[in-house]
Amino acid sequence: MPNFISEDQIEQALVQKLQHLHGFDTLNCHTDNAEDLNDGSNRASKRDVILVDRVREAALRLNLGIPRAAIESALEKLCERRQAMTLIAANQEIYDLLRDGIAVTFDNAQGQSQQERVWLLDFNVPGNNRFLVVTQLWIKGERGFRRPDVLLYVNGIPLVFIELKNSNVKLRNAYDDNLTYYKAEIPQLFLTNAFCVLSNAVETRVGSITAQWEHYFNWLRADDEKQKIDRAAIRAQGISLEGVIEGLLPQQKLLDYVENFVLYYKDTQKIIAQNHQFIGVNRAYDVFLQREELAGKLGVFWHTQGSGKSFSMIFYARKIFRKQTGNFTFVVVTDRDDLDGQIYRNFLNTRTVSEAEAAQPKNSEEMRKFLGQNKRIVFTLIQKFRWDKGREYPELSARNDIIVIVDEAHRTQYKSLAENMRKGLPRANYLAFTGTPLLGRERKTNAWFGGYVSEYNFQQSMDDGATVPLFYQKRVPEVLIQNEGLSEEFYQILEDENLDEAQQAKLEKRFSTEIEVIKRDDRLEKIARDIVYHFPRRGYLGKGLVVSVDKFTAVKMYDKVQRLWKEEIRSLKGTISKTASEIEKRRLEQRVEFMRAVEMAVVISGDAGEEEKFAAQGLTIKPHRERMDRLENGHDIEYDFKAPEHPLQLVFVCAMWLTGFDAPTLSTLYLDKPMQGHTLMQTIARANRVTSWKINEVEKRNGEIVDYYNVFRNMKLALRDYAQGGDETESPVKEKAELFRLLDDAIEQGFAFCHEKAVALREVLGSDNVFKQVGRFESFANTLLANDEWRRSFNVYENTITSLYEACKPEVLGHGKGREVAAFQYLRGVIEAHIEQKDIDAISLKIAELLDESVVVDGAEVLKAQQNDAEYQIIQKGKTWDLSKINFDKLREEFKQAAYKHIEIADLRAFLQHKLELMLQQNATRTDFAQRLQEIIDTYNAGGSSTENYYEDLMQFTEDLREEDERHIREGLNEDELELFDLLKKDKMTQEETQKVRLAAKSLLHRLLQEHPKVLVQDWYKDTQTQKMVRSAVEQVLDNNLPESYDRVLFREKCDNVFYLVLEYASHGRKWAA
Repeated sequence: MPNFISEDQIEQALVQKLQHLHGFDTLNCHTDNAEDLNDGSNRASKRDVILVDRVREAALRLNLGIPRAAIESALEKLCERRQAMTLIAANQEIYDLLRDGIAVTFDNAQGQSQQERVWLLDFNVPGNNRFLVVTQLWIKGERGFRRPDVLLYVNGIPLVFIELKNSNVKLRNAYDDNLTYYKAEIPQLFLTNAFCVLSNAVETRVGSITAQWEHYFNWLRADDEKQKIDRAAIRAQGISLEGVIEGLLPQQKLLDYVENFVLYYKDTQKIIAQNHQFIGVNRAYDVFLQREELAGKLGVFWHTQGSGKSFSMIFYARKIFRKQTGNFTFVVVTDRDDLDGQIYRNFLNTRTVSEAEAAQPKNSEEMRKFLGQNKRIVFTLIQKFRWDKGREYPELSARNDIIVIVDEAHRTQYKSLAENMRKGLPRANYLAFTGTPLLGRERKTNAWFGGYVSEYNFQQSMDDGATVPLFYQKRVPEVLIQNEGLSEEFYQILEDENLDEAQQAKLEKRFSTEIEVIKRDDRLEKIARDIVYHFPRRGYLGKGLVVSVDKFTAVKMYDKVQRLWKEEIRSLKGTISKTASEIEKRRLEQRVEFMRAVEMAVVISGDAGEEEKFAAQGLTIKPHRERMDRLENGHDIEYDFKAPEHPLQLVFVCAMWLTGFDAPTLSTLYLDKPMQGHTLMQTIARANRVTSWKINEVEKRNGEIVDYYNVFRNMKLALRDYAQGGDETESPVKEKAELFRLLDDAIEQGFAFCHEKAVALREVLGSDNVFKQVGRFESFANTLLANDEWRRSFNVYENTITSLYEACKPEVLGHGKGREVAAFQYLRGVIEAHIEQKDIDAISLKIAELLDESVVVDGAEVLKAQQNDAEYQIIQKGKTWDLSKINFDKLREEFKQAAYKHIEIADLRAFLQHKLELMLQQNATRTDFAQRLQEIIDTYNAGGSSTENYYEDLMQFTEDLREEDERHIREGLNEDELELFDLLKKDKMTQEETQKVRLAAKSLLHRLLQEHPKVLVQDWYKDTQTQKMVRSAVEQVLDNNLPESYDRVLFREKCDNVFYLVLEYASHGRKWAA
């Protein structure tokens, strides 16, 4: 365990390094009172996050010759609140302003209208910008004040959010409890955000504002992607933040990243470059700058499958378009229609290129035409370079500003067609992108492209979390093939799905024995039976691919699995009808429900006369071909399989979809085909994609390869050649038994954590009636509820244990792990019963089912659960409250007598947080209550008050909250009028002024909702003109009704506050403004 490093120590080290090594200024905005404006930031309001004075200074300095009035209008554009926009839309709009400048129009000295762009950042000369580290900055939000740990500003604009945790706190807490909370509470901070950094020193991750936790990535290398990383040493020394400080935050790198490595995908998702992409693309860019000396050989860009290769292409193209002058055209060459379409769509969906600027030529003639038109990007297939033998391939363009990106350049067809491509584009520059390295006999590609420009292998990708780990297992030993003497030719023939007659004859004649063994019917029957057992019993019920030796076998396997699948459903229904256990019945019913919902399909390439060929084998292809060709709801079969929620779950293939196919929820591969080398690597990588898509609350932690053929012999060789840098000794794909070891380790760590906190969970497991000991679990819950950080850490341990247990299914069933896992889940359920108003029945059932399934050895031998249903029930102790009827004296007396004081506090706190949330939804001005409650909680968590004082503080708060809840009655207003009254009132009002403000609130609500002409027309908040009408109506009513003592500044402030509230409610469809 690394030595403890506090959040403060991490912050100090970070600030000092940025200051002394990278030229950042520092600003500590600490104030004792969150409301205090004198914090050194010079903001006009605590809601502001942009430091306008600093932006103005930079704008005037960077835009000499543009009048001040035009610059002020640009600053207004930057600082608009953008309430009616989603966070991602507002972030994208501001990013465009920062990257491309803010368009302004003004009259020049000659009186002519002139258009210019106001630049707020100088991307070309880092020294022209002012870099600032800000700490302790209080920001007023929706629910009171929040104070992020560290913010990095450039020219007064907050671009980087950094959240820190003590080294003994799981980093995921920074995402779940802080970042997620801040995005909801102080969304204005994230309008200008480029990226977020989370660190506890032991681990550091970087991500965008739209990324789920699974897509936050490590950043451990500063400049060299091949740098060996000693992760154990980094954790032990707590230096994980160094990689970000040196690799991402130096001034020039930070500006480069913001300018060239941020994408918006379909305007809904923000994608930022990972560590390997940033280093790799910049290395490739540096080589591009030397293209003349290198005779256009730009190198080979090897980044393993699943690590974001197509986005790396986009970053590369964008940077060249952005930073280099000239009329460059990119020609992106693939070897398959689906790949060509996928890359084309990615370029379009990230707005790297518009449809008008892109082209997909049908043939060489069209290619010549598009290149003559200087299209920005041309997408084409290598097959378009086919030419009659004996004829010289014509020159398509003599331009030297064409950059040819060849995807997966190792494949067979490139060898014959690449020569034609070279002849057609003799002065072009060539860069190869590949997911598997170009080795051995294929080194010929070096003659076309040059050496490696960037390398990022399978092992590195897995270690970094860019892809999920893969585990393999041989589930049915008796079907494994033992022949190791297969020739290279055999594998090459099998790679091509549509064999010509000569190839078919050769396969049947020379390799007949091997093929006969693979396709033996009783062997296929055993495999199909195993798939039917395994697929519905996995933990993460992701999608699956069954890979067979040829097209006929793929169809035969589909038929067998379908028949056995229906038999299994019938068998399960029989078991359900006979079982006496309600819990077993429910578990099996859920399996039947899953199996009924699963759709299956065959995906194989078409062939002339295929119906006759399949009929000769006693098979039918027609319904499968119809499904492959059919569009459902406008989507093809590939789209359906990639869509996580679509019921198409299991697909049978032999060669299609094994390369360049990206379905993130694909988690299981069933391999029954001889494969080797890059084809094998490409295939197993289908299951390594990261996804945040949960299924039944289970996360995808890994991919699984079920090996029926015994392909593992070749896998070890392929992994050595294609997955590792050369000197790694450990295989990156491990046997599934390793998952069991990880589960054991996680359970041990969970027990150790509990022991450290005096929670005797292991001891309780020693007794038979463990889940009857409700009192013991209440006591454990009481202990963990003493500190928020303890509770959150326990949740992370429980999450890890549960997800590893799910990943070990179905083999883990019957291994006796269920009781240990259930104990952690049960304790978490008891805790959540008090604090989260969770559906306790659902939690109890989940635990009961876990215990039930954990004693089932296999499907044929169903054992009864050994305990009665009622024994799993969590007794919900959480109280129900009515604020208006609370007897405070009685509660105080009960607390003195309570055995579990932390549980009493948790109950009260849960009620207060829920009630306060409802009251804030009713009246947004009650943020001081939210702030006060948070301060009470923070003081206690920091050790600043005793348990008794904590409870008393909460009781006092509850009394005040009741007063607030009834205030509208005392004021003679309804809840909506009270909210407007609170917005409009000022400090120290006379009785007469108070009455006038009450009337102003009533009049305003009446004008907006009932009077004519109507101003809150449908979608008024989307249009500038209708927004102005609403603002004008607000100003008119307030001008007529507010007391004379409101001066112009105060009047303007009150008008703004009311207008922005109405805009907020209307744009989110809330309350009376909806």
